[in-house]
Amino acid sequence: MIDSNLDATVVPGVKLGKTAHNNLSTAALIEEAIRNGEGRLGRHGALVVETGRHTGRSARDKFIVCDAETENTVWWGKVNVPMAPAHFAALKEDFFEALGEKATPYVADLFGGSLPEHRVRVRVITELAWHNLFIRTLLVRPTSAELEGFAPEYTIIDLPSFRADPVRHGSRGRTVVAVNLTEKLILIGGTKYAGEMKKSVFGILNYLLPVKGVMPMHCSANIGSDGRTAVFFGLSGTGKTTLSADASRTLIGDDEHGWSDTAVFNFEGGCYAKMIRLSPEAEPEIYATSRMFGTVLENVVMNPDTRELDFDDASLAENSRGAYPIEFIPNTSAANLGPVPSTVVMLTADAFGVLPPIARLTPDQAMYHFLSGYTAKVAGTEIGVTEPEATFSTCFGAPFMPRHPSVYGNLLKERIA
Repeated sequence: MIDSNLDATVVPGVKLGKTAHNNLSTAALIEEAIRNGEGRLGRHGALVVETGRHTGRSARDKFIVCDAETENTVWWGKVNVPMAPAHFAALKEDFFEALGEKATPYVADLFGGSLPEHRVRVRVITELAWHNLFIRTLLVRPTSAELEGFAPEYTIIDLPSFRADPVRHGSRGRTVVAVNLTEKLILIGGTKYAGEMKKSVFGILNYLLPVKGVMPMHCSANIGSDGRTAVFFGLSGTGKTTLSADASRTLIGDDEHGWSDTAVFNFEGGCYAKMIRLSPEAEPEIYATSRMFGTVLENVVMNPDTRELDFDDASLAENSRGAYPIEFIPNTSAANLGPVPSTVVMLTADAFGVLPPIARLTPDQAMYHFLSGYTAKVAGTEIGVTEPEATFSTCFGAPFMPRHPSVYGNLLKERIA
């Protein structure tokens, strides 16, 4: 779609500049990114960008507003850190002012979730064209008919140039990810790492779906030739994307899913794979996406003259990434979903030799490992992690789980039964 005038109806209280880029196509967003100097095309057509200092999630800079809606429903602690409503109000005021100063922000209307009865409508407003391309690639893209009269339920505003003030905004530093579940508004500032946007949508669904009896999962999923579904739980870097891209199986998705009474369904419309040391021999399906127009490559080193990519060079980041539409992987599920699982696999980055290489678990053992979530954080996936670090990530996705672990554990217990 071409540019269209957008006013305060985009999100209450926001007055954009004269125009906004509204639901641009992949090609148009790539043209914008190159025109703005945000990235360059690789030799084979992928858009190559750099995220600067933030090459992973800023886990310690994420906050949830503590109010009447969340006070007794969110599991407050080290992961879910509260922000006072007054601090959020000041942050929102300054965010809206900063957004109004942007001449032409980029707007994308998208779905979080493939099943109509279990998805949310999200409007994402970004400062950078490549961030808009990224989130348009990673979430579910509405049809032209679905875009007509699209009414967002949640809004994400993403401004890498914004600098938070710890005193005025209650942030830890100049970077901030603030989630207001009452106002249905998420503000992301001070980071060019685009993954913050997709994980924010994951967090929304992780909060909403358990109330409906749907289990949200940090997992990949695929279907065998026998029609049986397997899901693969695990933190970033444990192999979810690689295993799910097996060419002999039908891909449902590589990172975030819901498990309902009738199906496993993808929250997303794209994949977000680690690119470091990627090779055509070990991961041919994923490697092929790095040579496709429409793929976004983050922090992959590129020769400035030949535009050839060097996946073995970690000088920009150990956590180099590629974002691409799910249909770039052969043999994907047309409906973005599959039958309820017959097999559940829990992937652990065991850097310290605590567990056997492979083990078959009883239901009780599965519950124990799901709730304890022993694993190791992989270098680069979070700011400050440079070596494998033992951790216990509840439900293999604690950074994205707003509710108490027992909520998700009980859902898994019911599903296994």
